[in-house]
Amino acid sequence: MSEVVLSLKHIAKEFPGVKALDDVQLNLYKGEVHALMGENGAGKSTMIKVITGVYPKTAGTITLNGKEINPQSPEDAQREGISTVYQEINLCPNLTVAENIYIGRQPMKMGRVDWKTMNKDAQSLLDSLNIHVDVTETLDNYSVSVQQMIAIARAVDMSAGVLILDEPTSSLDGNEVEQLFTIIRGLQKKGMAILFVTHFLDQVYAVSDRITVLRNGRFVGEYQAAELPQLELVSKMIGQEFKDEDKRAFRRQAAYSNEPFVKMMNVTKRGVLKDYSMTIRKGEVLGLAGLLGSGRSEVAELLFGAKQFEEGIVYIGQDEVKRMFPQKAIREKMGFCSEDRKVSGIVGDLSIRENIILSLQARQGLKKIPDSQSREIADKYIKLLNIKTPNSEKKIGELSGGNQQKVLLARWLVTEPKLLILDEPTRGIDIGSKREIENLILQLSREGMSILFISSEYEEMIRCCDRILVLRDRKQVGELVEEAITEDNIMRAIAGEAV
Repeated sequence: MSEVVLSLKHIAKEFPGVKALDDVQLNLYKGEVHALMGENGAGKSTMIKVITGVYPKTAGTITLNGKEINPQSPEDAQREGISTVYQEINLCPNLTVAENIYIGRQPMKMGRVDWKTMNKDAQSLLDSLNIHVDVTETLDNYSVSVQQMIAIARAVDMSAGVLILDEPTSSLDGNEVEQLFTIIRGLQKKGMAILFVTHFLDQVYAVSDRITVLRNGRFVGEYQAAELPQLELVSKMIGQEFKDEDKRAFRRQAAYSNEPFVKMMNVTKRGVLKDYSMTIRKGEVLGLAGLLGSGRSEVAELLFGAKQFEEGIVYIGQDEVKRMFPQKAIREKMGFCSEDRKVSGIVGDLSIRENIILSLQARQGLKKIPDSQSREIADKYIKLLNIKTPNSEKKIGELSGGNQQKVLLARWLVTEPKLLILDEPTRGIDIGSKREIENLILQLSREGMSILFISSEYEEMIRCCDRILVLRDRKQVGELVEEAITEDNIMRAIAGEAV
């Protein structure tokens, strides 16, 4: 084993009421690519922010090249020799490539920027990384993949030995990913230590030497990539062991229609999803399973029009839709409870009543719903969904997570949808509310509503779904029906094994 460049021991990070990291560790060696893996909320981003000085650590030690460091800002970390490239490119599109590489540290001559030296140095740097662009052109002349590589070149030039890549491939296609990996392997041969954060399992095994897994802010383990089977990696990330049993306690036996309500045909959005097809039948609960970044939420967003697809067709019944957007989706009797209810769901300063009637108001346009009618609607669904509140005028931000989720369900139920898209509808809520929502899903499907159900909790998918599509790296890798719907089969498909 080569020398340890960066070491984290017993790292903790606490926010008011939350322990984001608890006794976390990491050993990053010279000339290696080390993958940092974990599901949403595992602590990966917090760990990176502690390393780079965005957050001060609560406890523990960080050692770089044998010397303890305590960076107070990203600039501190860069001075120590640690550079980070994030998923969102933080460069200036209106500046030249050379200016972006040397912004804030331009070579000077007689009190002025030495443009000749800067352009020459920038060109030499990019040539050494096999990135062939004109450094005098503005950045916006180049594709996202080239911009990502220029961001890496800037980070490499600023770093003495540690490069952190946080989801660098999320918006790249296959050829661009391989070009990026060529650069990474070249840096590795030069002795750079690279921490690689991604959700794509194939990429982990294509480029990584070792893997550290975090779960719920805690260190799970450090493994040689070649010695850790993908199925075992998935198990460690999600905290579920491989078990050969069926947990369909609440499996619905009633048959549903074979008639399709909606079909996606060869839908493509660059950097998001490619050539994806899917059918949701009338009255069916269709599950989308996969790790974070597998493409589950992206399918939902493209279907509802929250993101615009560039190629492909959506059929609603027999009607062809070449461009989908939320207003049209609502008119076509679709509803969408998005993944993050606090960011893109509830309007915290509005009342329960005002939140419930939002989608109905959107469908009706500028025509105001009378207060008496909106109160009647809100009271009906508060009772129907057992929303715990003294009245409909209470602010939704004052409710528990489970009750907020019920309000969002009510928002769409008032529109009488034929398809309800539910992205992580039970995340962060208590077990009682979870079961109520699960029972509601089954009841709605028995009444003929189609449900697209996305969840990271496979047990609840097994209880609710008639069919489960398994996604991995933005591709469908499995379809499970009836007795084939088990946790083991979901995990096998995610890990790339035959089911």
